[in-house]
Amino acid sequence: MQIKPIRNEQDYEAALNAVSPFFDNEPQLNSPEGDFFEVMCLLIEAYEKKYHPITPPDPIEAIKFRMEQQGLTVKDLENAIGKTNRVYEILNGKRNLTLPMIRRLHSQYGIPLESLIGA
Repeated sequence: MQIKPIRNEQDYEAALNAVSPFFDNEPQLNSPEGDFFEVMCLLIEAYEKKYHPITPPDPIEAIKFRMEQQGLTVKDLENAIGKTNRVYEILNGKRNLTLPMIRRLHSQYGIPLESLIGA
């Protein structure tokens, strides 16, 4: 069990292959295998964060996704956004979300703030 930095895609693939057997049968903490698994996962995570970042979705797509997940209608969003025409303006990209709308969508429907703010 050799631990080395992940510097490129080949190293990344090798690291993934090295830890993949542990996902089905996770080693005990504070064992040599457990330490190896923990350190390799940290290295993989750092590499993925730098070279394969996951960007938050578009705010409108995040709202539509939550609507689909929870079976929400435009009428349901009026509490957080405003009258029906305002909801349609937001969903069609004709109007931007305001900070109060973002806060209400987050608190009422659990949409992550990072998704509502956008990149």
